Amino acid sequence: MLLQDLRQQVLEANLELVRRGLVLYTFGNVSGISRREALVAIKPSGVPYEEMKPEHMVISDLQGKVIEGKLKPSSDLPTHLVLYNACSEIGGIAHTHSEYATSWAQARKPIPCFGTTHADYFHGPVPVTSVMQDDEITSEYEKNTGHAIVRAFEGTDFASLPGVLVANHGPFTWGADPAGATHNAVILESLARMAFFTITINGDAAAISSCLHDKHYLRKHGRTAYYGQS
Repeated sequence: MLLQDLRQQVLEANLELVRRGLVLYTFGNVSGISRREALVAIKPSGVPYEEMKPEHMVISDLQGKVIEGKLKPSSDLPTHLVLYNACSEIGGIAHTHSEYATSWAQARKPIPCFGTTHADYFHGPVPVTSVMQDDEITSEYEKNTGHAIVRAFEGTDFASLPGVLVANHGPFTWGADPAGATHNAVILESLARMAFFTITINGDAAAISSCLHDKHYLRKHGRTAYYGQS
């Protein structure tokens, strides 16, 4: 069996979405990539999480050809592949329809950075993609979803903003590996929830200052980071 360790990582990352309450039924998917092999492991389409095993993870190449697996891959595989091809630093991708993040996506609104919790993870507002046009939807919809995400990140670092809201759809997050992608999905849902409460309490709430935003982000990320253990 190809990529047994990656299959296990992808399975565990998918199950973490369930444990954290970010998915219902068969919603959502997580994938991971072996850059050395240029192969991707992803959750199968429509299979209940409680029934999944490592061998159910589907292996494809970066063009979407299934290399190993008896089940169909997630229908969102083309979106994942566009992102893997666009950024070599991405090692895992997670997609959910978590309640609060999806609500912001449906409202077509980026999530402002109101406080330091957000600043610890996202070096700016959580972006939202442009609305997809009819021809993008009717032709290669999932692939074009990936392209919509890439367009939203023109001039922006995928690492500094490890997630996006696809307009009228939901969140995608990424990380250095499948576990990191799922971690960021959990964080994004929490940030979306807190931002909703913030503007509910104070509709005139202002974004954090750039000075405080930079301080919190850079103390955890980059060459001068000092948070945690070395």
